[in-house]
Amino acid sequence: MTIFNTLQPELRRGAKAILLATVLCGGAVASAGAETKISFSVAKEYGAFSQSVAAAASDDKDIAAFYRDSGYAPIWTGEGQEARRSALLNALAGAGAHGLPVKRYDPAQLIAAARNAHTEGDRGRLDVMMTRALLDYAHDVQTGALTPGKVIPLIKRDVQLRDRRKNLEAFLAAEPVAFLKSLPPRTQAYAQLMRAKFELEQRVAAGGWGEKVSATSLKPGATGPAVLQLRDRLVALRYLPRSATASYDGSIQKAVQAFQTDMGLEANGVANETTIEQLNIGPQERLEAVVVAMERERWMNIARGPRHIWVNLTDFTAKIVDHGRVTFTTRSVIGANTSDRQTPEFSDEMEYMVINPSWNVPRSITTKEYLPMMQRNPNAAGHLKIVDSRGRVVPRSAINFAAYSARSFPYSMRQPPSDGNALGLVKFIFPNQYNIYLHDTPSKSLFAREVRAFSHGCIRLSDPMDFAYALLAAQTDDPVGLFKSHLATGQESTVMLDVPLPVHLVYFTAYPSNTGRIEYRRDVYGRDAAIFRALTDAGVALGQHQG
Repeated sequence: MTIFNTLQPELRRGAKAILLATVLCGGAVASAGAETKISFSVAKEYGAFSQSVAAAASDDKDIAAFYRDSGYAPIWTGEGQEARRSALLNALAGAGAHGLPVKRYDPAQLIAAARNAHTEGDRGRLDVMMTRALLDYAHDVQTGALTPGKVIPLIKRDVQLRDRRKNLEAFLAAEPVAFLKSLPPRTQAYAQLMRAKFELEQRVAAGGWGEKVSATSLKPGATGPAVLQLRDRLVALRYLPRSATASYDGSIQKAVQAFQTDMGLEANGVANETTIEQLNIGPQERLEAVVVAMERERWMNIARGPRHIWVNLTDFTAKIVDHGRVTFTTRSVIGANTSDRQTPEFSDEMEYMVINPSWNVPRSITTKEYLPMMQRNPNAAGHLKIVDSRGRVVPRSAINFAAYSARSFPYSMRQPPSDGNALGLVKFIFPNQYNIYLHDTPSKSLFAREVRAFSHGCIRLSDPMDFAYALLAAQTDDPVGLFKSHLATGQESTVMLDVPLPVHLVYFTAYPSNTGRIEYRRDVYGRDAAIFRALTDAGVALGQHQG
């Protein structure tokens, strides 16, 4: 397929002017014939070209240095460079398929500049424009169009940007089309998200998924217009083959269960209010979630480790992944949806676990929650010890709590190891400046909830012992015995992991399952909505809203 078939219609005429006619400065129109062609001869004197390149690249030290080191040789506008130009324009025209802001690279402007390049100065400026477009596109498709921390401060992800000069050198040394195709993340998830984006765009253009389900809730055995809407919605979403059933029968119940599983809901086959709410979300909103997921996948265009821990905050789970296969899953509780409790996003390495941990109460909790309680009643929170700066336990009777403010309170608080310890019987440490870790909890009831955002920021695990056994199985033949021998002492002890394990705290509201179907989750912190707004502000354009 040629570039003319893939460019947006408004670009095709200009692109043809570049690619078929080899438009570049110094061109001369050949004699009239069946097809008009433009040829050009490269000027032997590069003075004006070099000066133009130097001026155009002066605000970009990487580009300026590259041209200077190469003696201002043209990258795009010399003889024999048609393949490079064609490959770049084709990639830029297809940037929208990646959910990127096409106007940032502006292939239309490049085409217009090429058509109007009549002097060596024009040609120099065009050469720099195309180099800048290549590097901007490479940056965005490799590692994202946005800087995550500028959009959401609690996204602490260290995006591994590629070296711009090395990218340019690699492009010049490679076959252009192959190089450009190698830039996006090579993960299976990215390819599946990209395919889902295309399919959702088609569905939006076709008018959506039909009528929404008008009922508040529906149970098996129900009949009526709302059941027909439910049936048709499930057919449109590909959870149910075409069916003429007019009642909420077993086939519909099974389809509802499959849908609930993919949405992270209780898979009971009953279309309750939450299930119908999720069913009624249209393809436009799902498309937005997929586009944000593609951007997030670009931020994580890194080696994640053959064995790693994957904590998707929106899914409320923690998983161990071995060579692409999930080998352990447990439910989790994440930080509450308040400004001071949300769990941040970042990657690190788990180094050890602490069995029978003490809980060193964070300063913010000590002063905001416990100090006011103790000012009212000095014996409040009696399960916690008051500790001075030298680590000595101080009797409460020796402290006038009313004399201190949150800023001046000179003590810390600690809970010794016990069955009732806030951290339970084990915590899993990946040292980080945010003081976030995974841990057990004596409060198990919250794991039965669908939305589990209740903690102060750390990740509570429903099955911490089994999680510990799964981690230790990589370094001992008796992980259960090793763990229980430490537990039985009742004393705090540390067990190092022989091989530190990458931990990724992520936030995907759309992500492929093992079967390739896209699963969706609720935007519990509203982060994806903010990211999509930022992508829109950057120039990402999607179709119009449909139901």
